[in-house]
Amino acid sequence: MNTENFWFAFALTLFAGLSTGIGSALAFFTKKTNTRLLSSSLGFSAGVMIYVSFVEIISKANDSLSAIHGDAKGSWLTVLSFFIGVTLIAIIDKIIPAFENPHEIKRIEEVKNGTSPRDPKLIRMGLFTALAIAIHNFPEGIATFLAGLSEPELAIPVAIAIAIHNIPEGIAVSVPISYGTGNKKKGFFLSLLSGFAEPVGALVAFAFIILFFNGSDGIPQSIFGYMFASVAGIMVFISIDELLPTAEEYGHHHYSIYGFILGMAIMALSLLMFI
Repeated sequence: MNTENFWFAFALTLFAGLSTGIGSALAFFTKKTNTRLLSSSLGFSAGVMIYVSFVEIISKANDSLSAIHGDAKGSWLTVLSFFIGVTLIAIIDKIIPAFENPHEIKRIEEVKNGTSPRDPKLIRMGLFTALAIAIHNFPEGIATFLAGLSEPELAIPVAIAIAIHNIPEGIAVSVPISYGTGNKKKGFFLSLLSGFAEPVGALVAFAFIILFFNGSDGIPQSIFGYMFASVAGIMVFISIDELLPTAEEYGHHHYSIYGFILGMAIMALSLLMFI
């Protein structure tokens, strides 16, 4: 196991996960939700994740699996692994009750201006939202960590994209808890805690690698191929199911599309720089 790669991958995962705290901080220090910025940022994040998944990650997974199993079988295994990733995150999304949707829009004004009724039910909603986000963040942490471990040039944009998408999740936790309890510190703490699921996911992935493969150097190339294709499936599902719909819900359709296109363009340029 390359120690430098481990710390790099873990640091990126920690950064992505704890970005939920940025959402909480926004709720504390700003008076109004910048819906244009959030809408375009979420679109940007989706553009990065979708582009890198289809153009780079799936390509690398297919190369790895085709080198071992041949072109035809390798392509089939890549596609199968991709949809296994989609299925995994879809199941996780399905088991979370719809009324505790972790991606329900929360605005800073709800805390600042008290537009939501002061109700203990808000506390319960915030707690369940924090739990739901933690469940969602766990596989994201594994994805970011594995990218950092084996493909550092891909890991940075992936981590940034996930960090951006964690910001409104932080707002979704902190707004109901802060207003329901009258204690902003509790909202911030629980928001930050929900993001810790990502570094926990990284540690679980690390433990799995150590236990079964005696470090990353011992991982068969085919395993990395399966993992990366599955990660691509997870990221595409998150983009379509969470990021783009949430960007739209902030009410700025064209901003989300502009952000989406910009995210793809920047991702394309960054990949070209590594050729």
